[in-house]
Amino acid sequence: MREITSIIGGSKTTAASVADQIKIENPRDESINGVLFEANAAEVDTAVAAARKAFDEGPWPRMSVAERQAILRAVGAHLAKHGDELAELECDDAGLPMHEVRNRHVPRMQQNFEYASSLIAMDTGHALEQIDNYLTVISHEPAGVAALLAPWNAPLALASMKLAQAVSLGNTAVLKPSEYTPSSLFRFVELIHEAGMPDGVVNLVNGRGTVTGRALTEHAGVDRIAFTGGTGTGRMIMTAAAQNLTPVMLELGGKSANMIFESADLDSAIDGALLGIYSNNGQQCLAGSRILVQKNIAADFIDRFAERTGKIRVGDPRDPSTDIGPLCYREHFERVSCFAEAAKADGEQLVCGGGPDQAHERGFYFSPTAFVAKSNKSRIAREEIFGPFATILTFDTVDEAIRLANDSEFGLVAYAWTQDIHTALRVRDEVRAGTVWINTPLMRDLHAPFGGYKHSGVGRTGGFEGLHFFAETKSSSFAKNPLSMHKLGAE
Repeated sequence: MREITSIIGGSKTTAASVADQIKIENPRDESINGVLFEANAAEVDTAVAAARKAFDEGPWPRMSVAERQAILRAVGAHLAKHGDELAELECDDAGLPMHEVRNRHVPRMQQNFEYASSLIAMDTGHALEQIDNYLTVISHEPAGVAALLAPWNAPLALASMKLAQAVSLGNTAVLKPSEYTPSSLFRFVELIHEAGMPDGVVNLVNGRGTVTGRALTEHAGVDRIAFTGGTGTGRMIMTAAAQNLTPVMLELGGKSANMIFESADLDSAIDGALLGIYSNNGQQCLAGSRILVQKNIAADFIDRFAERTGKIRVGDPRDPSTDIGPLCYREHFERVSCFAEAAKADGEQLVCGGGPDQAHERGFYFSPTAFVAKSNKSRIAREEIFGPFATILTFDTVDEAIRLANDSEFGLVAYAWTQDIHTALRVRDEVRAGTVWINTPLMRDLHAPFGGYKHSGVGRTGGFEGLHFFAETKSSSFAKNPLSMHKLGAE
């Protein structure tokens, strides 16, 4: 049975020093994968102190860009070499289909380190000479210790994104995975050290948000906090960070509109809508969970969408033929189930699915589900469900589609399917979302910033926007020639 502890200053902590133990349940069959030994406030303090010492005294912030690049690339290559091992661990904890983790998440993990290593080479700062006789140089310096809180829906892909950008500049970090999915990131941090990362640069603490997460986000020794997860938790983190005026980057929830216009290539739109809501077991903040369909094509779309959804293979995530595995953990499975029951009770129109998958006696399997909602005010159209659960709405005009898309407290992403350039440009200009995808599902360019409007987050990951969150910007001004200064106090 796996034992998951902290890794501080390059060494695993001893399980005997921690009081609380948390069982790691396998969502596939409800067996126990291992036990997590929860880091309390004292252990978090030790981790932050190790990161601070590595930043203040260690070699990492003092290395040249080329030296850090070499280590980051070695880390990415070493992680990729162990991709199968990491995928198995993530599949066991999260229930994600093995083929999806191996073919999407693991390559993305390596790309994150490769990309971060290239980005820091382009982060050259700039000079100003607008004022006569002065040269002002704008530069970026590492901020210090970064607290990085990773989600359970894609641990390797999303934790590596934050970590690679944070440490590439010379920062040090304390990483906290979700207590539901700690196994892959525990091994991930071990592998990072095997690849040559200096001790103390990357530290790992494990535990619940209410214990380990709270101690980390409230810690006065942390200089930056980056979190991916639910909007409610994001509010609590922002409140905790405010006590120390710690800057935060929050990638939060979504209820993203996927707009299917009459001008769409309907075959592509159906393919994209299915991927947008059902891939990753439906557990992704950028899911196209509100499918808005123009009325004169709605009947055809809904029939074909339901037919295709009924053929989706729900099963063992290790089986290569599986499309959707189990939901990540018991409480989340029960929550998604409650949304389905409430929708039926509210009189929403069930299209397909609608409850736990009956082919499995054990495990947290949920049938891919779709309802046609009475209106955009319906609960299933307002709240983030975070499962294989689509809410379908219809509209008459482009104006109405844009209004419905914006009628949400969230604004993470939006999708539009249309062959009409004018409609595409209107969606791009008028929909209030951090990312707009036209005729494509789930595309991510690591050069581009990613984040949300409204309650979908604060700040951006990716690109220079993400990199500079982990930096302090410094202006240094030089007099180019001796100055003739007014001499206070001189005779």
